[in-house]
Amino acid sequence: MSHARSEYEDFKRIAPDAYDVVLALGQLAAKAGLDKQLLELVKLRASQINGCAFCVQHHILLSERIGVPVDKLNLVAVWREAPIFSPRERAALAWAEALTLLPDGIGEEVYAEAVREFSETELMYLTSAVASINVWNRFGAAFRWTPAPRPVTANAAAS
Repeated sequence: MSHARSEYEDFKRIAPDAYDVVLALGQLAAKAGLDKQLLELVKLRASQINGCAFCVQHHILLSERIGVPVDKLNLVAVWREAPIFSPRERAALAWAEALTLLPDGIGEEVYAEAVREFSETELMYLTSAVASINVWNRFGAAFRWTPAPRPVTANAAAS
């Protein structure tokens, strides 16, 4: 793949009002009380589906910082086959995939699973989080934003 067409920082500079709206939408679900680790898994999975390298790396690094288990990060792409995910996480991941792959629609089974695990309010905010990451993915993939490098830790620097 060729180099970036523009960078994440360019979005903030060129269209700050659009940036602020997308950023605000993405923060609503956590402000409403949805678990941040769950939200990161959902954002990572949607970013994988959409092929946004910037967002995949961003959400892996953020997930690590907030304590998402490494095994979950490694297995989120194949969550259906990995028993490590809770029923709530499975419902959220299925919901995220259905909303990200919208031409397939939202099946009754996926919807039923989501409403079993999430309140009406939680499902609305989870939907806003999925909508937001899909918007971010469109920018990141369209402009091929460069993924952030992994920060160098003291242990890695000493090796």
